[in-house]
Amino acid sequence: MITLALAGKPNCGKSTFFKAATMANVEIANYPFTTINPNFGVGYVRTKCPCHDLKLTCTHCVDGNRFVAVNLIDVAGLVPDAHKGKGLGNQFLDNLRQADAILHVIDASGGTDSEGNPVGVGNHDPEEDIRFLIYEMTMWVHGILGKHWTRISRQSQGKGTVIEQGIAETFVGLGITPDDVRDIQLQLKIDLIHGSIDDLIPLCAEIVKISKPMLVIGNKIDETPEALRTKLAAAKVAFVSAASELALRNAAGAHMIQYLPGDEEFKIANEGTLTAPQKAGLAKIAALMKENHGTGVQQAINRAVYELLDMIVVYPVEDETHFCNKQGDVLPDAFLMKKGSTPHDLAFQVHTDIGKGFLYALDARTKMRIKENHVLKNGDIIKVVSAAK
Repeated sequence: MITLALAGKPNCGKSTFFKAATMANVEIANYPFTTINPNFGVGYVRTKCPCHDLKLTCTHCVDGNRFVAVNLIDVAGLVPDAHKGKGLGNQFLDNLRQADAILHVIDASGGTDSEGNPVGVGNHDPEEDIRFLIYEMTMWVHGILGKHWTRISRQSQGKGTVIEQGIAETFVGLGITPDDVRDIQLQLKIDLIHGSIDDLIPLCAEIVKISKPMLVIGNKIDETPEALRTKLAAAKVAFVSAASELALRNAAGAHMIQYLPGDEEFKIANEGTLTAPQKAGLAKIAALMKENHGTGVQQAINRAVYELLDMIVVYPVEDETHFCNKQGDVLPDAFLMKKGSTPHDLAFQVHTDIGKGFLYALDARTKMRIKENHVLKNGDIIKVVSAAK
């Protein structure tokens, strides 16, 4: 399952975002380092379920909306010089190893300094937070490479390909290959043979970009001055109000409103049961959603998965006629897969043995056989035929 890590300085709203996205029980407070140990939870990406167009009865979606699970990690807040061990830095950075992508939550309102202390709205530049996280991650990678650089240089005996292999092996846990190192070297014109470890900081920055794609999320949009918002919009920041999303999910859980994560509006179930403060709070959130087309939380997760990680949703079935499994369960599974994936890739994702015994696949909509190397599309419903039982 895809894993997204929530990163950022303390007191930027990471834990509020996490709780809103997962409804997990986490501590939220207005002071730095509320989160010490990482919180693990399950969030969801939203997509249109095929059952709607096919006029099928499906028990795995809500009003034609399918929610596909992804892992979320809320890690400890990061402060400047974390790569040197300041704050909870080393622990924070190590927790990012398992993430496929990073959701970098910043306080878009500029109301907290670089260490998460309140300084008043507009008194801190959020773009500094964007730069410092990239820097800290770069220097973290650089520190790891530095521990191995003497050995890599000695073993290479002046051979560039051996150095590339040594660097790749150092970061194999980040999915870095010798080809990646070679491409970075050529792009940046880095001399791996004669360069010092300090000359490799740009290479480390590129390793971070390749291994940990990042979406910057500007939280607290309800407090963000227009000038800051314009500036951050130019940097393609995804704006959210995590507190509003959490309030809506709590209200929906209490049956006060009708709301699905990612909706641009909500409906009050019974206005007569609401108190005056509740009505005022919901009215404020409704105004924010109208201006921003929602709270942004679900939209940010969707953007990270579909755009940043370039994923699609594919539905495997066993009965192509009724779009179900052997038990008659319609569209029982929804898999997130990389764009460019094939039916054979899907077979392996269903089960390793199914992949090894792959024979052919059928497009359940057309009932036509498709090639092993056919490129799957978002929303495809596929029957895999395998020699495996």
